Amino acid sequence: MTTTTTQVNPVLRTPPASPAAAAAYFSASLAFHADVSDVASALATASAEGTDPGFVVIDSRSTASWDQGHVPGAVHLPTALIPEQAERLLDRSVPVVTYCWGPGCNGATRAALALAELGFQVKEMLGGFEYWVREGFAYETWEGPAEKAADPLTAPVDSDDCGC
Repeated sequence: MTTTTTQVNPVLRTPPASPAAAAAYFSASLAFHADVSDVASALATASAEGTDPGFVVIDSRSTASWDQGHVPGAVHLPTALIPEQAERLLDRSVPVVTYCWGPGCNGATRAALALAELGFQVKEMLGGFEYWVREGFAYETWEGPAEKAADPLTAPVDSDDCGC
């Protein structure tokens, strides 16, 4: 008698969720996250039209990090100061988008949690400041405005829209 063993690859070792469960999960994920290019696009459109984007961007990093570079128009509110300053700096009726250094840092997640616990509507900007710069968006430093060319591994080189 011959016995064959089917080896399951690491991707399918745990089977995918049902389509309904996947739809619920990914829908929920979009309620908690915004990506850098969507935030930049919304801010640019609001600026060009002279309107309000409908959200405020919060940089949750230290003052030294803020000075090194930050998203133009962001509010500087380090995570540790959220409990004492959020009420004074933010309007609870306006959604908040938090960011920190980048995908290897969970500072924006901690800031989002602190704000949510205070009753604010909040999303986290995926990629943080790292991807803001890597995608070629202008930023501000203690010395003034700055910008770098987009990294072709993170942003399209011939279009403003990645198509996703």
